[in-house]
Amino acid sequence: MAAEGQQLTVIGGRSQIVSRGSRRASERIVYAVLFAAFAGVAAQLLLLTVPRHTDITLAVSEPVSATSFSRPDIVDRNGRLLATDLEAPSIFADPGLVIDRDEVVEKLSTVLPDLNGEQLLRDLADKSRRFMWVRRGVSPGIAQKVHDLGLPGISFRYELKRAYPGGMMAGHVLGYTDVDNRGVAGIERYIDDKVGVDPVHSAVLSSRPPVRLSLDIGVQHALEDELDDAGRRYKTDGAAGVVLNIKTGEILASASLPRVDPSWPTEALDKKHIDRMAGGTYELGSVFKTLTLAMAFDEGLARPDTLLDVRQPLEAGRFTVTDFHPANRPLTVTEVYTHSSNVGAGMLALEAGPEKLQAFLKKLGLLDQMQTEEGPLAAPQLPPRWNRISTITAAFGHGIAVAPLQFAVAAATILNNGMTVHPTFLRKFDAGTADGKAVVGVDTSHLMAHLMRLNVVNRDGTGGKADVPGYRVGGKTGTADVAGKGGYTSNSVISSFLATFPTDDPQYLTFVILFEPKGVEATRGRRTAGVNAAPVTGELIARIAAQLGVAPEAVAASQ
Repeated sequence: MAAEGQQLTVIGGRSQIVSRGSRRASERIVYAVLFAAFAGVAAQLLLLTVPRHTDITLAVSEPVSATSFSRPDIVDRNGRLLATDLEAPSIFADPGLVIDRDEVVEKLSTVLPDLNGEQLLRDLADKSRRFMWVRRGVSPGIAQKVHDLGLPGISFRYELKRAYPGGMMAGHVLGYTDVDNRGVAGIERYIDDKVGVDPVHSAVLSSRPPVRLSLDIGVQHALEDELDDAGRRYKTDGAAGVVLNIKTGEILASASLPRVDPSWPTEALDKKHIDRMAGGTYELGSVFKTLTLAMAFDEGLARPDTLLDVRQPLEAGRFTVTDFHPANRPLTVTEVYTHSSNVGAGMLALEAGPEKLQAFLKKLGLLDQMQTEEGPLAAPQLPPRWNRISTITAAFGHGIAVAPLQFAVAAATILNNGMTVHPTFLRKFDAGTADGKAVVGVDTSHLMAHLMRLNVVNRDGTGGKADVPGYRVGGKTGTADVAGKGGYTSNSVISSFLATFPTDDPQYLTFVILFEPKGVEATRGRRTAGVNAAPVTGELIARIAAQLGVAPEAVAASQ
């Protein structure tokens, strides 16, 4: 019998007493040998996966040093999201880890068909580089496809990329960012310059409060939708529009067609995609008569019932100015407005003289370049000399070209009890424009609102198709020949309609511009603003007036 702590072991047919302590010691030795063997194998496998580079730490640390910027959200006046940062995978390469350059380029091109393969081949040949971008800000789906290729030396890191939930909505206003998420244009650029962005080394979202714009998504959508419909209906080359709060200067909507997608900034570089509201200057035609009559009334040069003999054209050297639809009788100043008489407007401007007209336009801010948070507007194109002919033509919006937004702000000043309106794309929380300066008197302001209403409701007015029952809409048409090399073209026009509502106390201004509309069956071949821009304005106001809190006349009368 084996004693306690011992066991009986049979070896070669003979029995042997073996101590349990000795057995345990033997097992420890065996386990130690096996562990050392496995550790050695693991170490060799690890070494095989790492190339022998003395600066291997560079491949790890270099991507972390690539800096992007976190940005605050952009929201509309009611807090609805317009722009935000999202985490997006970016693809980078370590040329030192790339085994087969040709394979890398060939396989990446199957996922990134627009990849510049020749350039990538050259870049990957430089083994001294340990970090280089292949493509930044790709979608998760693209990143997964690249990952599945299993290419040595190709890796990923997350960065911040700007996203726009509304797609192309308000694209020109919002602007866009570059590959480092820095603002390049529009409100995005304003954020960099005035609000601030934060450099980050990874996908860290901004802690800054959102930038609240004056825009209203509902009004913006209605404006863009109506311009889209107008483009199809009248076969235009483009369109633009703005909705402005006259009392505060807040821009509630601003649109230009064709649109741009802020996620694809290269579109904004195409000339046909410029922001026509702010980035171009145009001769706007008879809408300028609103300013000319305001000047004449405010300077005491005329009253609404003053008669002007418009039967004869105005002569200035080799130029002759006539009316599109001659009245063949003297017209009151009110009729000059509702009949849209070029001769009558020119007569009023000549009565004032070039110096007084120029000074009035300067007070309205039309002779200097304007700036908003979106950026600088296109500089006005002014007559080289303010002589007889330039005075006549400026009175009805020819020979002077301005950005439509700049003109809209000048008209809003006339309607704001004559006080200067300062346009803004930022939400205002105060009641009005306390810093506005008087440009015309209150009586002149009220009179112009009344004339705009007459132009819509009178049978002989040009703006009847803009009327919206209950909302007291007033407005003025403008149809301008397009200036080209050597003069004006005979078959291209810019038609526009300037409107305000309600005219008993103007709160809002709209300005709709159609670029080169065609004469279609619905307009009986005509291209003038009264048959295209005016009805577009009426449909727009019918959609947005209730959103803006304007009570229809019947409702207001019952309160």
